[in-house]
Amino acid sequence: MSTERTEHAEHTEPAWQIPGQATRTPAYVSPIPIRQAHLGHALASEWTKIRSVRSTMWTLGVFLALVIVLGCLMAGLIDGDSYLNTPYTMPAFFGLLLGQMCLVSLGVLVVSSEYGTGMIRTTFTASPQRHRVLAAKIIVFFLVAFVTAAVAIAVVGLYTQLTVDARSNPAWAPTVFMGALYVSLMGVLALAMGSMMRHSAGAITTMLGVVLLPAIMPAFLLFNESLADVAQFMSDYNAISALSLIFEGDASTGHGGAQTALLAGLTAVACVGAFAVQTNRDV
Repeated sequence: MSTERTEHAEHTEPAWQIPGQATRTPAYVSPIPIRQAHLGHALASEWTKIRSVRSTMWTLGVFLALVIVLGCLMAGLIDGDSYLNTPYTMPAFFGLLLGQMCLVSLGVLVVSSEYGTGMIRTTFTASPQRHRVLAAKIIVFFLVAFVTAAVAIAVVGLYTQLTVDARSNPAWAPTVFMGALYVSLMGVLALAMGSMMRHSAGAITTMLGVVLLPAIMPAFLLFNESLADVAQFMSDYNAISALSLIFEGDASTGHGGAQTALLAGLTAVACVGAFAVQTNRDV
């Protein structure tokens, strides 16, 4: 009797089930709305990081101080007749020579600091698309560096124009754009190096060599006649020469356009390498 009851209970269908239809488990619906992640979310995350870290504010503050303070001081020391053929932003050149290293250091730290603290694992867990994370870092850093540099150069230009008595002067708006673009690309190159090396000291040291060696080596290469062309190329395209051409105001030199184009090409190659390395390693 008990066996018959058990078999009857096993084969009895629930009251809500249609006879002969297989049992279906209701699908779980999360009460939390789910949205597809995209580049905008990564940009918002990187913007939050870069503006909430104290080192960013200190580094950008030192950069602004170097460019603006040194630029304004040099504006007062240079004779007014010197501005007849050069733009009013020319004194900003002296501050950018040192200030560009601030952007180089910041570019490295944007990536390497997360590797140093181990927070990069959290970043990749929240956003498994690694190329999206790196692209967001590059975009946010470039915009921050470009706007900061442009503001600093423009402030020097305005100060010089208001305080220096010069009868005529070339348009200095192009120097604001080109000067900010050059140092920002240098910072992005440092960011790509930091992403590939994952070590702050190593990447910053490498970038110091990239900035300083091309300016120093020509003096030694000129002793060998076979390397004279290499020495001349390095002399024309190093960072110091590029910035001097940008602020020179001579249209015949292209305002450093060739030097900026070369740096843009090197930065693009470094970024491609950073994306490739980022995709093919564990962390």
